[in-house]
Amino acid sequence: MSLEDRLDDLQEAIEELILDELCPDCQLHRDKGEITLVVPREQLLEVMGVLRRKSALGFDQCIDVCGVDYSAWGRSEWNAEDAPNTGFSRAAERDEPLVPGAERRFAVVYHLLSLSNNVRLRVKTYLDGERPIVPSVVEIWNGANWFEREAFDLFGILFEGHPDLRRILTDYGFVGHPLRKDFPLVGQVEMRYDDKLGRVVYEPVSIEPRINTPRVVRHDARYLPEGVAHAEEDQADG
Repeated sequence: MSLEDRLDDLQEAIEELILDELCPDCQLHRDKGEITLVVPREQLLEVMGVLRRKSALGFDQCIDVCGVDYSAWGRSEWNAEDAPNTGFSRAAERDEPLVPGAERRFAVVYHLLSLSNNVRLRVKTYLDGERPIVPSVVEIWNGANWFEREAFDLFGILFEGHPDLRRILTDYGFVGHPLRKDFPLVGQVEMRYDDKLGRVVYEPVSIEPRINTPRVVRHDARYLPEGVAHAEEDQADG
């Protein structure tokens, strides 16, 4: 069975078991050989349970959980087209500090895998910026434990019902959440060893903030119009 046939079966099962019977407010998007299901936070656990239990869906593995901060969506911090390809020189100047909006600022994205049906599904739920709280799916997929801890650590998203929600990548005394768009790239504090005091001291950062930009920008050739990808490859090789 081809991928498109499997996606057709998956879409039909989701429409019948979830959109029609369980969650009319859910939204299904299909594009570029992938299906994304957007679920309201209040119905997330119920929908996830169906995705796991029903044999027509059979998503027995949660292979990833990640957070997204949409507060800078559509506001580029670097120039890719009209500046030389010299790294940090392409950074765009920001006239005013970023003030993230509260409504639908965050999203939690789940990537599910059905081994029996050989198909994948992306599930997304949006959260507001003031109280980014979402139910934990650890009781449905135990492997999501550390994924949710990482999203909590880096984005400050709270997973209600998680058995051990604490930082997993940063230090216990770390201030803030590094992958939030309003988190300064240089950090909040710096530490050094003081010979006179004989201990490590924490101080405000002494370096100026900067905008980190990729040195090379490459477009995904899978999503370019036919013929454009080969032209870009020839230009790069030349």
